[in-house]
Amino acid sequence: MNRFLPEGSTINTQENQKYISDLRSLSYAMENGIILEAKADMCTSGHDLVINLPSAKGIIPREEACIGIKEGKTKDIAIISRVGKSVCFTVKEIKEDEGETVALLSRRDAQQICVQEYLSKLQRGEVIDAKVSHIEQFGCFVDIGCGIPSMISIDEISVSRISSPSDRFSVDDRIKVIYKGYDGEKFYVGHKELLGTWQENADMFTSGETVRGIVRSIESYGIFIELTPNLAGLAEPNEKVVQGQSVSVYIKSIIPEKMKVKLIIVDSGDTGYKIKNKYFITDGVIKSWKYSPECCKRVIETNF
Repeated sequence: MNRFLPEGSTINTQENQKYISDLRSLSYAMENGIILEAKADMCTSGHDLVINLPSAKGIIPREEACIGIKEGKTKDIAIISRVGKSVCFTVKEIKEDEGETVALLSRRDAQQICVQEYLSKLQRGEVIDAKVSHIEQFGCFVDIGCGIPSMISIDEISVSRISSPSDRFSVDDRIKVIYKGYDGEKFYVGHKELLGTWQENADMFTSGETVRGIVRSIESYGIFIELTPNLAGLAEPNEKVVQGQSVSVYIKSIIPEKMKVKLIIVDSGDTGYKIKNKYFITDGVIKSWKYSPECCKRVIETNF
């Protein structure tokens, strides 16, 4: 079992609560280098994190708050943004300070252990757990273990084009990602390869059905409508629909050799509808992924 999960994954487990609940258990965790979790109550003016521990006042000094802070490679917003959220840490020292029990903690040490014992040992193409931590227009930031960040660029999120990562994800979503490599500073992950090939997605539909979709792009020659995150079809121009709107569509035909799904718009709906991600692959290691069907001359694939 992977013990280096995104922050927030173990905070409420019986084992974690046992270690943070009293000083004896906290001391045991310190002696054995056990990674724990608790919520950050506040960030001081000096950017030290104050951690909510039942057994002591927890402090994560600024330079221990995450990898890169000490070297100036990570900005302090990475510390400030943890207030009110779960953080992982190891216990460095337990001491008495003016009659108060204080535990000095290190999130950086926990992250370094995660890199050394987990992330550095991943194979390219390996499927891992992640948690959405932040969304920008250009991509989605995810926690891939102990608060260590990676980013999925918008074009790597799905085959079906989206205008924003928020079309696909929300903050705190638990998702699967595929490990793509490490350049010595950043970890790279992808996502669309886990959402199925063209054929796997097309097999969920049949000509003659009427289903729901989302308008993703309006062109002069037609309207692209997302049926699943990795499958879109084309309908004839329609002045009554807008981008992002949900629609009901009649499936006129499915053509594997051209990777085309021809649609007819039946009716339009609201703009709040989201299509859920369906993972066709949830674990293991992928060496290569071919999106296009064997009968199609156009080849779309990824090699890891």
